[in-house]
Amino acid sequence: MEVGIPPPKSDYAPVPPPKGYSAPPLPSKTGYPRPAAPSTPNKSVNFISNPDNEKKREKFLTAKYGAHQMSLIRKRLRVEMWMYDQLQTLYSEEEEAHDIEIDLDEVLDMEDDTDRKKFLKNLLSSSKSSKDLINKFVDELMEKTKTL
Repeated sequence: MEVGIPPPKSDYAPVPPPKGYSAPPLPSKTGYPRPAAPSTPNKSVNFISNPDNEKKREKFLTAKYGAHQMSLIRKRLRVEMWMYDQLQTLYSEEEEAHDIEIDLDEVLDMEDDTDRKKFLKNLLSSSKSSKDLINKFVDELMEKTKTL
């Protein structure tokens, strides 16, 4: 076809649709008709829980850190695990369970080493271990906190 030339005339006229006919719905962008929305007001999915499967599959939350951040986390974890082990030995002579928790962040937030030592010794005052063991623990912890 050339531009500017009208198309050839046809002998056929368009036929009107029959009475009572309604056009089908227009297809969605994918080419398929859209399904009707669910009539349920509850939009949650209920899974059937199987206690056998929950025991088999453990759930983990993982995060990816950079190498430097991971080394800092490992160093902090080593200090905390050492501190936990030392507290176990300090309180091992006592039969009752000890409820002592040393918040390492709280110790690190203190301004002065003398305040830190005083704070730690005050927390450990309930221990029946010797004062020498307590002082040794506090001194070693002070050294380890300087590396953090």
